[in-house]
Amino acid sequence: MPRVEERLREIGVEIPLPPVPQGAYQPAVISGNLIFVSGQLPIKEGELLYRGKVGSEVSVEEGIEAARLAAINSLSIMKRELGDLDRVKRIVKLTGYVSSAPGFGMQAKVVNGASEFFYDVFGDMGRHARAAVGVYELPFGAPIEVEVIAEIS
Repeated sequence: MPRVEERLREIGVEIPLPPVPQGAYQPAVISGNLIFVSGQLPIKEGELLYRGKVGSEVSVEEGIEAARLAAINSLSIMKRELGDLDRVKRIVKLTGYVSSAPGFGMQAKVVNGASEFFYDVFGDMGRHARAAVGVYELPFGAPIEVEVIAEIS
């Protein structure tokens, strides 16, 4: 069994089918030895599981779970594009956009849901550069959107 798939099984994560794009874009683009994964939302089985602004309608804990789910969806895109997640050599950059209630300032804590997921799956190769940005609105009322750049073989 491939190494990454084995690790996912150990931590109880099943990679779903990739979400269907909700606009005129590619879910991922490969350029050289990098894969750029378009922003992913906390969608499961075609349904947005969380909706609203973190700090008002969505709790910090729910935001963390939403970020983790968006990261899982990013991996599902990589698996479809690459065929084998063992081709992912390193998570290079993660950007998390958090739909934030006025005065909310814990975007970094929310985006940790995605960062910690990648650490759990890839170990040291899951450590990445990162931005955690508070925004007013995200598509479909999602509380978080995550985009990923990874080095591949």
